Amino acid sequence: MRCPGAEALQITPAIWSAMVAHCLAAYPDEGCGLLGGDGERGVARSCYPTTNAAASARIYTVAPVDHLRADRKAEARGESIIGVFHSHTHTDAHPSPTDVDQAPDPSWHYVLVSLRDTHPVVRSYRIVAGTVAEEPVVVVDAVASATTGGGQ
Repeated sequence: MRCPGAEALQITPAIWSAMVAHCLAAYPDEGCGLLGGDGERGVARSCYPTTNAAASARIYTVAPVDHLRADRKAEARGESIIGVFHSHTHTDAHPSPTDVDQAPDPSWHYVLVSLRDTHPVVRSYRIVAGTVAEEPVVVVDAVASATTGGGQ
């Protein structure tokens, strides 16, 4: 299957750490957040941790006000929202049927952080019309203008 956009998701160690730390802090509920950057190149430059409005260990909902804030911050930086991340607290880092059904944008990167084992596992997927395709997550030393959180 061919998905729109890049063939891999590039992130920095700081963004990887921010995603994992946020998911661990949200435990036992699922943690979630958004990624900002260059969707055409598959480069995440910003990590926006958000509140799980569902407050659940089984599902996540990015709080609308947090989504709006992240979108505005990304736009101010000349970026766009290119993906979402969330944790699976007791299962593999693979999209659940609910994740697939609720995938809002075929151009987004869907990053899963599994907290099932001792060490978190981070994997990324493209989801287009219900079809799931894994893509590599490439941790690079630097991407242009990488930031984590709300303006750090």
